[in-house]
Parts: sequence; structure tokens; C-alpha cells
Amino acid sequence: MTSTNKPDYWSLLGLPPGSDSDQLKRAFRREARKWHPDLNGNNPDAEERFKLVNEAYVVLSDLRKRQLWEEDHSISCKSEELYADGFPEFEEYLEQILGITTHNDSQEEDEHYINYKGDWPTTSQSTPPLVEVSEDLESLVELTPDQAVNGTSIELQLPDGTLVEIQTPPFAGDGWRLRLAGVAKGGRDHFLQLRVQTEEGLRIDGLRVFYRLELFPPEAVLGCAVDIPTLNGPVTLQVPPRSSSGRLLRLRGRGIEFDGNRGDQLVEIVIVIPDEIGDSENALYKRLLELSLDYG
Repeated sequence: MTSTNKPDYWSLLGLPPGSDSDQLKRAFRREARKWHPDLNGNNPDAEERFKLVNEAYVVLSDLRKRQLWEEDHSISCKSEELYADGFPEFEEYLEQILGITTHNDSQEEDEHYINYKGDWPTTSQSTPPLVEVSEDLESLVELTPDQAVNGTSIELQLPDGTLVEIQTPPFAGDGWRLRLAGVAKGGRDHFLQLRVQTEEGLRIDGLRVFYRLELFPPEAVLGCAVDIPTLNGPVTLQVPPRSSSGRLLRLRGRGIEFDGNRGDQLVEIVIVIPDEIGDSENALYKRLLELSLDYG
């Protein structure tokens, strides 16, 4: 979920308004574990989401701050101010915020995270769809963007015929792996890998949408205008000159909408080399290499 002037702290923690302190602590621990930067080294968006989760807990756990926020959504407690010197380790972080250690409560938290019991909204109006186990330890579950953002119920049929109903968390994302402890043969864990993608190649993660844009070297060097798919139809994106692989371009307001908030779409630049290069093109690349060496 992206930062706004009026963040919905309850939605950030996946809770209905007015949840009690125990529900608030469980939700915070779940989201903090999910988004702590130390546990999400490959996710460039984790730090921003973690800061928002921290901000939500600080406000909602304080009765005075919560009342002020519920009146006009104007109060906030920025995580940058709380952790200006960097983030503590995850266990230390929970001890500082909640006053607990993770050793005694890890089993309870894992079960809550796996089974997803609570008052989260769901898109399921009838019997949850049945997911067949593709192998003993992991199954692929495909969700629509709507199911991913709201959470939904699915049924998993194990090899012995046992049916397990799982409630996926709200704001789920493509590539997430959910652990079901001890349900596989021999008491092993079973994992669900979530796939949240559209036919156009859009990947959903929370309220954000990601798209991988492949460019040939001349397009990346000189810049170009490219039609990009979005959830609401194609738009033209102007790629700046000298765009390297890994550069992220933001399409504001082109992500998922939820409860009055809308995320952005991030376009990742990926430079690719054509499978076949003609003699004239190859000569130009050689000349370009010579010029770059001379320039250096």
C-alpha cells in the first residue's frame, strides 16, 4: 500500500476498525514479520511497507492518537523519526515495540499466519475453489487481483484425501509462499505459492502492480515511447534516455484500488539483446565499443 496523506491504518494491518489490542498485536507481528527489511532483502518495496505498518501500530495502539486519527486522519507517527539510525533486528524490533520475545510466541504466530483466521474480508461467496496438490510439499495457487487484495478461501486436497481450507491474507502478492505447518506426509510442512498475474504480464503485490518492460539497447540509450498495459487499459510511457536495466518508472494511480486508496504501477526496465544480429549491426556495436574505450 502506498503512502497517502490519509493512510487507512486498519486496512494496512488487515483488521476491521475497532479490533481489540490482542488482535492488533497479532496483526502487527504478522505484518512486521512479512515486511521487515532484514527478511525481504530482494523486495525493494518492503522498507516502505514496513514503515507504514509500524506507523499504523504506533497510532492505533495509543488510545489518544487513535481518537485523533479517527476524527480527521491527520495524526501520524513517521517511522523515519522512530528509526532514524536504521532498523533493529526483527526479534529486537518486536521486543522494543510489543515488549515480548519471539521465542515463546513463535508457534502461536506461525499458526495464525498459516491458517489466516480472523475477520478479514473475503471474495468467496460459495464453496472455495479446490486446489489439487501438484507434489507433496508445494502447490501453485492462482488468484485474481480482486481475490489477492481482499483475501479469499481456498480448499487444498492432500494426497490422503484430507481437505484443508485456507484463508489467504489480504494484500497478497505474486510469488508469496504460505506455509501450512505439519499437514504433509510425515508431519512435514506444505507450501502454497501464490500466482497473481494478468494475461498482459502484470504482477500484483498488495496495491501495487509491476510490469517488466524489455528494451533493445538503442531504445534504452536514446529513450523511446512505449505502450504499457495497465489494469485499466494501455497507456503510453515515455522512457527517459540512458535508462539502465533495473530502473523503475512509476505510473501513479495505476495500481489496485482499495477502500479509497490506489497504488501505483512500477515498470522495470530490462535491456535485452536480440537473438540474431546482422553484420552491419555487429559492425556498429564494434565501433561503439571502440568509441566507449576511447572516451574512457
